[in-house]
Amino acid sequence: MKTFWLCAAAAGVLATAGLATTGWTASAPADDLATPHYGTWGYDETGRDAAVKPGDDFFKYASGSYLKTLEIPSDRSRFGNFDVLSDLSQRRVRGVLEAASANRTAARGEEAQIGAYYRAFMDEKRIEALGTAPLKPDLDAIRAARTREDIAAVMGRAPKSLPNSIFAVFISADDKDPDHYAVGLSQGGLSLPDRDYYLDAKFADKKAAYVAYVTKLLDMAGWSDPSASAKAVVAFETEIAEVSWTRAERRDPDKTYNPMTPAELAKNAPGFPWATFLRSADLGGIKRIVIAESTAIPKIAALFARTPVSTLQAWEAFTVVDNAAAYLPDRFVQARFDFRSKTLAGTPELTPRWKRAVNTVEGGMGEAVGRVYVSRYFTPEAKAKMEGLVADLRAAFKARIDRLDWMSPKTKAEAQAKLANYRIKIGYPSKWRDYSALRLREDDLVGNVIRSGAFEWAYEVGRLNKPVDREDWSMTPQTVNAYNNPVMVEVVFPAAILQPPFFDPSADPAINYGGIGGVIGHEMTHGFDDQGRKYSPMGKLDNWWTEDDAKRFEAEAKKLGVQYSAFEPLPGAKVNGELTMGENIADLGGLLLALDAYHRSLDGKPAPVIGGLTGDQRVFLGWAQVWRQKYRDDALRQQVVSDPHSPPEFRVNGVVRNIDAWYQAFDIKPGDKLYVAPADRVHIW
Repeated sequence: MKTFWLCAAAAGVLATAGLATTGWTASAPADDLATPHYGTWGYDETGRDAAVKPGDDFFKYASGSYLKTLEIPSDRSRFGNFDVLSDLSQRRVRGVLEAASANRTAARGEEAQIGAYYRAFMDEKRIEALGTAPLKPDLDAIRAARTREDIAAVMGRAPKSLPNSIFAVFISADDKDPDHYAVGLSQGGLSLPDRDYYLDAKFADKKAAYVAYVTKLLDMAGWSDPSASAKAVVAFETEIAEVSWTRAERRDPDKTYNPMTPAELAKNAPGFPWATFLRSADLGGIKRIVIAESTAIPKIAALFARTPVSTLQAWEAFTVVDNAAAYLPDRFVQARFDFRSKTLAGTPELTPRWKRAVNTVEGGMGEAVGRVYVSRYFTPEAKAKMEGLVADLRAAFKARIDRLDWMSPKTKAEAQAKLANYRIKIGYPSKWRDYSALRLREDDLVGNVIRSGAFEWAYEVGRLNKPVDREDWSMTPQTVNAYNNPVMVEVVFPAAILQPPFFDPSADPAINYGGIGGVIGHEMTHGFDDQGRKYSPMGKLDNWWTEDDAKRFEAEAKKLGVQYSAFEPLPGAKVNGELTMGENIADLGGLLLALDAYHRSLDGKPAPVIGGLTGDQRVFLGWAQVWRQKYRDDALRQQVVSDPHSPPEFRVNGVVRNIDAWYQAFDIKPGDKLYVAPADRVHIW
């Protein structure tokens, strides 16, 4: 099952508030916890660089002055407006977690759980005293795993413990039976950001640093002959990378839907003890499993069968230490940071401990405080305004489908049915997760992490024989992001993203339409991008397009891919137009829908001029303001090979140059650097 996110790096954090249902209260937010506002009407005019021609670089025209003065914090690999809201939420939650932690004797229920988790993370003295003792059970089990059967059993525990697996197993709604859950299996085993880091010569220095990192962790964990073991581990992963599908190949939901029985899996991918693996993952009784990468998985199974057990043991030992390093003594934390953040992404300094604690507690009990977040930071009025915006966007999409000259009446009817079936979730779920069975201790951080993972996996496995829960959310309300779930036929907007610069109830409507309106349109369009369009009005993976319509769509999508593949944010680092296809289509469709919806909202009246800018100009600037962001070079190089989202400047420049109204709004002429001849502009939606 594919889920499409607005931004890959979701900023999910807890909020500062009390758990009203347990009597847990928090003080009113301080000034530095207040919601940000931009300019006097929703747009930060001081961030614009009027010296840049809009037609030459609209991203810099809209945000150039902001970017010139923006300094990326030393503990970040990137920074921009997404991160501003993330930081705000982290500051908000710090106070509430510290209050819960201090309320050791009176705390009950979820407050006690969260307080214990936070205390465990912040108790550096206890963590240093424990050393590697929390890893002993897993490392002992790996040393005792003398056969491939034993190793497969260790790998099967990956969803609920520290070891990893060369295969990722998961549970989600079935792409071809959306009312029921299915077990899925996909390729795994790679610890670097992408297979290119193993195979492409331009990442040779990163790969060499990875060998040194594996050596260091194995040495600190007391593994025998760490240097030779590390070389064997990285060579093993390199072989996995060679047979793995690329990220672009993995985007096709038709090719990644290959259902079979466990017996058929064992026949198609011999060499791996599948029955043992599935039993260890608590999936021994399943009758059906959906295989993603049909040609890669058999090759990885064969690789497993011919790899020495000693290498498999070393690989597992490394993954245990790597997965736990953030929760171990400082020497492990620093080693992991030095490689994963500094070497791979260029981040100069380690994130402060309290921020790491917030993220960890969020990962384990995200919804426990979500209900209180919305009671403090998301008003009924804001939700009502959002519902109005959604209605405008839905109406704009309906009209745009009707006007399409390349889509046949038959496909249009199905497209309209799908749009009508869309469920729009705003702010927060209608029901909340129950964490009462999760056991957390203030003296066992690694144990808390393991128990949280096991708790989550047990929840997923427990849903297998039940109808799909359509009230479920894949993000907490305090996450700064949004998503489209094509199987559920839904788009979801958590409360935390519904703040400036995305959405400000007091701002100029044009800015809101360009900001959150573009986000709403983006998520709606995902249901009709090159992947989402393959899901029917009921969420089933099924071809509901006529053959001619599909060909016309694919021709326009290909043109868009060619445009984006020409973008080169850094020398030698080009955008992958195939990998980013869905997000680029969604960005283009989203901004078009936002502009249409803004026009509808005027109800026939002329748009006011504000700050010398027309309504259309402000919509485009509202979109551009959202994507104000700066990256460190290593992080940007990592993004272009591993992220389905284009870098921020192309989420602006790559979109506007295909919108006719932008040319009119800013008087763009031939000769301007972003100019695209009318016949070459991409018109999908």
